[in-house]
Amino acid sequence: MTALKDKIRTRIASDGPLTVAQYMSICLADPDAGYYATKEPFGQEGDFITAPEVSQMFGELIGAALLSAHDALGSPDSFQLVEIGPGRGTLMSDLLRMAALRPAFLKAARLNLIETSPRLRKIQGKTLARSPLTPDFRDTFNDVPDGPVLLVANEFFDALPIHQFVRTGEGWLERQVGLDGKDELAFGLGATRLPDADVPASCSKAAPGTILETQPMANAIAEEIGNRIARFGGAAILIDYGYLKTAPGDTLQALYKHKYDYALAHPGEADLTAHVNFEALGAAASRGGASVLSTMTQAEFLLQSGLLQRAGALGAGKSHKEQEAIRDAVERLAAPDQMGDLFKVLAVTQTGLSFAPFDTAH
Repeated sequence: MTALKDKIRTRIASDGPLTVAQYMSICLADPDAGYYATKEPFGQEGDFITAPEVSQMFGELIGAALLSAHDALGSPDSFQLVEIGPGRGTLMSDLLRMAALRPAFLKAARLNLIETSPRLRKIQGKTLARSPLTPDFRDTFNDVPDGPVLLVANEFFDALPIHQFVRTGEGWLERQVGLDGKDELAFGLGATRLPDADVPASCSKAAPGTILETQPMANAIAEEIGNRIARFGGAAILIDYGYLKTAPGDTLQALYKHKYDYALAHPGEADLTAHVNFEALGAAASRGGASVLSTMTQAEFLLQSGLLQRAGALGAGKSHKEQEAIRDAVERLAAPDQMGDLFKVLAVTQTGLSFAPFDTAH
């Protein structure tokens, strides 16, 4: 029994079942016993390894893309450089090392890290202590000052709470977390029904028991990003694992000590995520007024951005062991059976901005 599981059981017994979104929010963000308040999620000692932890090349190539976007914007003399969900600060550290090749970029940039965890803010501050820019920490994207924005979010949207609905004879009813006959956490159905107008056409003939996920919080933030870019100009790169088209399926998953776990087994001790619906994410950014460019796989983005060339330069003159490690990193980042195809990269820009390699609008 985890401390948070006992707290959740008490709440359910008192107030009734939780939605899946409420359960995810409590598990990840409870200030006393939530996952991000108490655990080190990143790296070998955590529950998962993100792309920036695999290799410096990942952050460097994102940095190169943002340098290109800055050029396309006409090199504004002041802009907001933003990362949402900065992890340990590794991606931004590597990005800024690349950006150091362009002093005008660094002179114009105001660095904003969107992070609510005091513990992670300390780690990010240490990681960036020798970087050329000092971060301003913000609680939300709305707290970033006005002006053009260049933004990156890597593995941020997958941790935002989702709702799940189950197809029944009475329509799509919301999936909930309640208590079974043994007072253990268990999934069940509530009375809330997904309006027919919100059911995608691809799911209209789904079989009973089919699960459909919605991501209102992720979509709301994407719309905010689109609105900000439409108003002040700029570009955003959004990277996560997910799917290109709306489709039914249960993607809620828990990671516990680098292994998949039952989502209700270790609340507060396991990381909870869900795959991101990139069709919905792009539509939300478009509603905000921005242009949404063609979504790419991570492999396509990295390879077209020069991953192999950067790996060659990084390995030049190194030992065989070091070169082997670089090749392994390339494989992990870009191979179809590793991160290459599962992860998608979405670009959001002001209207008319040329932003390689995202050059085909939806």
